[in-house]
Amino acid sequence: MEQSKQFQFLSLNGYMKDFIDSEGFRANVGIVISRDDGQVFLGGRVGQNGWQFPQGGIMTGESVEAALFRELHEEVGLTEKDVSILGCTDGWLRYELPKRYQRSHSLPLCIGQKQVWYLLRLSGTDTRLCFDTTGQPEFDRWRWVDYWHPVQEVIFFKRQVYAQALIELAQFLEEGKLPRQPKWIEDTL
Repeated sequence: MEQSKQFQFLSLNGYMKDFIDSEGFRANVGIVISRDDGQVFLGGRVGQNGWQFPQGGIMTGESVEAALFRELHEEVGLTEKDVSILGCTDGWLRYELPKRYQRSHSLPLCIGQKQVWYLLRLSGTDTRLCFDTTGQPEFDRWRWVDYWHPVQEVIFFKRQVYAQALIELAQFLEEGKLPRQPKWIEDTL
């Protein structure tokens, strides 16, 4: 089964920048890294109390899968050799940013994110995790958590998209690795 997304974005004069569609949604890739036991990686934001999955913008001219591996390396230091792709969402999952987080003084206006989410399996150990591959690290700590737990930890405006992504990606986990979906997850949608 072919899981890679073949979206391709054209660059303007070869200049790489975030792709924001005509509705104001920034194209983005979300990354769920799982271990053999079904637990998932949750990263702690640098200098903050917040926790989230790795994610990042898809640049103009970049495929979704290329963005996946670029962001994977930039945010957690892993490469294609460290993971295997188990599956991805069928299409874009969207969330709007609260007004206070929207880029209102730049064009094009960015009101939120549209994301293709990938479920990856870590091939080796977490000793390969590295958060200083760029000058501005995203995470300064991490932990392994139960599959559904990140929905409760992520910032409030991302909870619905996290629930949607995890529900859709659950089909790619091996039987017996997925804990029962909690009743509260439906309240998130």
